[in-house]
Amino acid sequence: MSDAQRVRIEPLLPDRTPKRDGRWRNHREVIDAIAFKFQTGTQWVHLPEKYGNWQGPQPAANVGRRRHLGTRLHRANWVVSVDSTIVRAHQHAAGAVKGAPAGERDDHAIGRSRGGLTTKLRPSADGNRRPLAFVLTAGQPGDAPAFTGVMTQLRVPRQHGRLRTGPDMVLADKAYSLRAIREHLRRRGVQAVIAVRADQKAHRR
Repeated sequence: MSDAQRVRIEPLLPDRTPKRDGRWRNHREVIDAIAFKFQTGTQWVHLPEKYGNWQGPQPAANVGRRRHLGTRLHRANWVVSVDSTIVRAHQHAAGAVKGAPAGERDDHAIGRSRGGLTTKLRPSADGNRRPLAFVLTAGQPGDAPAFTGVMTQLRVPRQHGRLRTGPDMVLADKAYSLRAIREHLRRRGVQAVIAVRADQKAHRR
């Protein structure tokens, strides 16, 4: 855990005075140990010696679950991932009646691409891989044009006040590496973590 991360989450952590749930001997050491355990899948008893006695981080993790500490930490830095996946339409979709009922897309979100008749599902998820929203389009359009539509679907309840619609950070692959998308996020104060395409790297040199 970096110094900047520690400063940001310090107000969310329990104080170190003795209480019913025990004492966290060192916040940074305990959180680093918990992160190592869940990243590697190791058992508590096999934690490296640099994290101290394993019987410290384990109870702290259990206390954190009971106090919904993970949810509070997540809210302190709301990260949203955006991507897309192709869904192959059933063969009977080829005989669908032309047009669409009122309020439905004219193409019924079915298009023709290399794989035949396809629909593209464009979901967004939070840092815990929980789905937040999704948009359906025909299968042939690219990912970038649908980005704004996906983001406008975000509606996350708060404990108090209006629904939250803007994350702190957006993660996406190079299909979303467009200047318009980066500027869209920058205007809203959202950090963009988007892979840069090879041709864009060449232009920057």
